[in-house]
Amino acid sequence: MNLLTIEHLTKAYTDRVLLDDASFSIQEGEKIGVIGINGMGKSTLLKIVAGVVTPDEGDVVMGNNIKIGYLSQNPEFDPEMTILEAVLSGDVNPTGDPAIESQAKTLLNQLDMFDFDIRIGHLSGGQKKRAALVHVLLQPVDILVLDEPTNHLDNAMSGWLEEYLIRYRGAILMVTHDRYFLDRVSTRIVEVDKGNIYSYPGNYSEYVRLKETRQNMELATERKRQSILRTELEWLARGARARSTKQKAHIQRIEDMKNQKAPEQELSVEMSSLSSRMGKKTIEVEHLSKRYGDKVLFEDYSYIFLKGERIGIIGQNGCGKSTLMKVIQGIIPPDSGHIEIGQTVKIGYFSQENEYMDESMRVIDYIREVGDFIQTKDGTITAAQMLERFLFDGTMQWSIIDKLSGGEKRRLYLLRILMGAPNVLILDEPTNDLDIQTLTILEDYLDGFDGIVITVSHDRYFLDRVVRRIFAFEGEGIIRQYEGGYSDYQIAYEQMHPSLPEEKASEKPKETKKTDWDKGERKLKFSYKEQKEYEVIDDKIAALEEKIESLDQQMIAAASDYGKLNALTQEKEEAEAKLEEMTERWIYLNELAEKIGL
Repeated sequence: MNLLTIEHLTKAYTDRVLLDDASFSIQEGEKIGVIGINGMGKSTLLKIVAGVVTPDEGDVVMGNNIKIGYLSQNPEFDPEMTILEAVLSGDVNPTGDPAIESQAKTLLNQLDMFDFDIRIGHLSGGQKKRAALVHVLLQPVDILVLDEPTNHLDNAMSGWLEEYLIRYRGAILMVTHDRYFLDRVSTRIVEVDKGNIYSYPGNYSEYVRLKETRQNMELATERKRQSILRTELEWLARGARARSTKQKAHIQRIEDMKNQKAPEQELSVEMSSLSSRMGKKTIEVEHLSKRYGDKVLFEDYSYIFLKGERIGIIGQNGCGKSTLMKVIQGIIPPDSGHIEIGQTVKIGYFSQENEYMDESMRVIDYIREVGDFIQTKDGTITAAQMLERFLFDGTMQWSIIDKLSGGEKRRLYLLRILMGAPNVLILDEPTNDLDIQTLTILEDYLDGFDGIVITVSHDRYFLDRVVRRIFAFEGEGIIRQYEGGYSDYQIAYEQMHPSLPEEKASEKPKETKKTDWDKGERKLKFSYKEQKEYEVIDDKIAALEEKIESLDQQMIAAASDYGKLNALTQEKEEAEAKLEEMTERWIYLNELAEKIGL
């Protein structure tokens, strides 16, 4: 069923045409990932679908009674509201249903927000985004429109949201640069590029394959056109006489072929490897400790960062990752410990919030503050030329920074950091708001970077691609070292803590048991054990359903007791997982019973 259709869509801001006679539609149950270079119109497309922005031209046609929930890139709430009031505001819970309030608290707990009475005005940008995510997930809608839902989520939260959206029954339209997330959730990829909208069935991996095929076909068609055109132009040069109708038509075909547009080259950020020479002494930290009040962020942390190292730092939101980065640079003093930085070390710090960017400046002036000229491996080039390499054309170079999109600001901020020719790059959440293409090129750039890279990131793909060692914040001031990328860390962590996620330890035998009884040719008789199981399985399923219903009532009653609510939520999730497994077993036993003739 078609939920929404947009035809002949055109939208421009001043002289920038973002969408040009483009068409787009959303079908029931689709999970669509929207990708493209920053500033190409991804967020604008989402705003048009959500009804926040009106197109200059084109028609938006929706089915009757279709409801849309929208998560903006920078959500806003009344700063005087509490977190709970904010997530339940609007049409979420007009009747004050305690079950919806209980669900809201459960979702907030999943996103590490346990104090529901804090006022919105006291939250960080990331906390506001998470509260807004809960607000939109609670709405009974047909289409979820999500702009960067994974920003400010740690790895555990991203995994939880993946599972939630995979199970979600409505349609989803989302912009995200998390490639693992797109791979797991998306059933269709839509690319916004130079005013056009291209659609690819499947997830991100399938998109990469299909796009390469499309581009190769376009290039092959263009080579064939150029070959035919050369032959025809030679015929024309020999002196074709336009006496007959056939010859006139032939000449006209040649003219049409000459005027035909070649496929446009894809815009691409160009990064030259810029770095300064580094001496033997790099960065050495000894016995660093930092706490805020009763909360210990890290304690007795020591490490020597060696030339060429690629370090990834991970942990839950608020655990102290960014604080550690700032302590290393001297922005924040440690409570105890010592930091030594070599004289030749030149740090480039890519902060999480662009807090060191003056948005009242023009783009070109912001870059010229670093220098009018920069030395690269290709030679000396101007600030304007570097801006062009980073997709800021002549017009955009004279724009005020405040008028750029969020992703364009991040790209500009990255350029300024790299133009300083650092030999140590400290990247705090570099993947937030950077488009996939820029991320891919940044990853290639870091491959050839002749210095130290220290990055805080929740992007699992980026960590797997870039880092060779992980430092994980594991609570109570402990920072533990793991070798390899994020996937290697996951394996090592589970091996070290086999008893922590008990569900994970029990998943493997469950899967084995399921594949054992579900594969191959099924026997046409019950074993003694299956016969006994068949006789009682209906009662067991009914008992589990009653237990889940009882847990729902207990969660409503315990809405103000956060500790008890957490325990009940976990118990309910375990019961639901067991019910799902038992239901699959019930299907198998009943099919076998039908074949036997019971």
